[in-house]
Amino acid sequence: MRYHARVDSAFRGWNDAWLAPDFRAWNIEDCLPGVTCPVLAIQGKNDEYGTLAQIEAIERGVAAPFRKLVLERCGHSPHRDREEAVLAAMAAFIAGV
Repeated sequence: MRYHARVDSAFRGWNDAWLAPDFRAWNIEDCLPGVTCPVLAIQGKNDEYGTLAQIEAIERGVAAPFRKLVLERCGHSPHRDREEAVLAAMAAFIAGV
């Protein structure tokens, strides 16, 4: 309820998709070479829903300049958990592009 107006709908939309049998085989890594714009990937080191393997796969797959920021003391929502660090990284990234 803290972040979603319709908690049950938000949870079901996420949960039902991830647990659907067809979703096990879903993978878009073969699309990554088509990403040609610069990429800034940000993830919290303590992300309870994601893994750094996802960021590493993006880094290996994109055909573009890539920058990664892994934030200490940060969970699934870097823009909330470490707002200042995320804004600073975004500003530097955009300035460099």
